[in-house]
Amino acid sequence: MKRYIALLRGVNISGKNKVPMAELKKGFEELGFAEVRTYLNSGNVIFSSDEGNIEGFTNQIGTMIQRLFGIDIPVFVISKETLEDILAHAPDWWGNEDKETYDNLIFIIPPATFVDVFGEIGEPKEELEKIEGYKETVFWSFSRKDYQKTNWWPKTASANISAKLTIRTANTVRKIVEM
Repeated sequence: MKRYIALLRGVNISGKNKVPMAELKKGFEELGFAEVRTYLNSGNVIFSSDEGNIEGFTNQIGTMIQRLFGIDIPVFVISKETLEDILAHAPDWWGNEDKETYDNLIFIIPPATFVDVFGEIGEPKEELEKIEGYKETVFWSFSRKDYQKTNWWPKTASANISAKLTIRTANTVRKIVEM
């Protein structure tokens, strides 16, 4: 069996898109996935399957969420192996435990691409934030004290492309890979 991670976009934020993790876990098990675990209350699900159809998983999970919780949310599925490769290619400046910097990994939900994201959001503010694309992700770090002055902070939440992004902290991503 191979390990996969499903990242749900925008669940359990400010009382919206409520998805109880215990019920979500049961939903994954009902789909036939094994070794299902959730992490935090923000839609991180780790599971195993003999199948290898990520697009099929994404569709199944989205349909299950709609049926069980009545919400239509973007779902990003990635193999643990691919996520490990992404982390192995992290730039030196990302995720280095600097308390002045906030490190995130942006997952780009297909069919969107890095070119689409960059085209809509634009250049990072050089003195405040850094980005680097790799595969279907963007490593993004920014100054904790000046985050509101960055170019990417407001646009990752409000630009048209924002519905095709789901973001996790460096610590969350590392923990998910360990599970």
